[in-house]
Amino acid sequence: MLEPTGPLPPEIYWRRRVFAIGALVVALAVVIWLAVTVSRGGDAPDAAAAASTSETTEPGPEPAASSTTTRTSGTASGTRSTEPTPAASGQCADQSLAIKVSVGQPTYQMGEEPVFGIVITNISGAPCTRDMGSGLQRVSVHSLDGGRQLWASTDCFPDGDPDVRTLDRGEQAAFTVTWTGATSQPECAGERVQVPAGAYNVVAQMGSVRSAPEPFNIA
Repeated sequence: MLEPTGPLPPEIYWRRRVFAIGALVVALAVVIWLAVTVSRGGDAPDAAAAASTSETTEPGPEPAASSTTTRTSGTASGTRSTEPTPAASGQCADQSLAIKVSVGQPTYQMGEEPVFGIVITNISGAPCTRDMGSGLQRVSVHSLDGGRQLWASTDCFPDGDPDVRTLDRGEQAAFTVTWTGATSQPECAGERVQVPAGAYNVVAQMGSVRSAPEPFNIA
């Protein structure tokens, strides 16, 4: 179809003008949308989800199992525990006993051997049978604040002959232990040296029952 020549009628001229302006507005809108999209880096919902997934840290390999084995003795060095042995089956329980320690004199001179007395009492309401051999009792000397153990009777002499006692209700069994005044370690390891002059305390134990600490001095 041939375009008419000569001046266009006013209505056709304005229709074409409006159409051209509309096309220009649409083109400008498309350009603006593209510019905004590029400036945002294309963060569409799917892209954001993918970014979140890519930041998840993958779990690493399982750590190798430690070769260190905890011994039933409970000692880090692996030496035998110096804790007294629990009551044997059929013997009276620790809760049936009370234990007290005493010191022969309040002060000993350097070179003297302190003597400690141990008294075990049946505090239950019935007769009580218990092996109270020396290997099952533990007497230990500590610094006065209790923070450091210097000696224990079972360090160098962990075994002893059985000494089974049957105590009536309220009955007591008495024992004495003599200390040379030298230090000791479990299994009698290391060098034994004379403790210096100072204030100390002594504790006695049978099974899980411990006495109150009793202070004494070495001058």
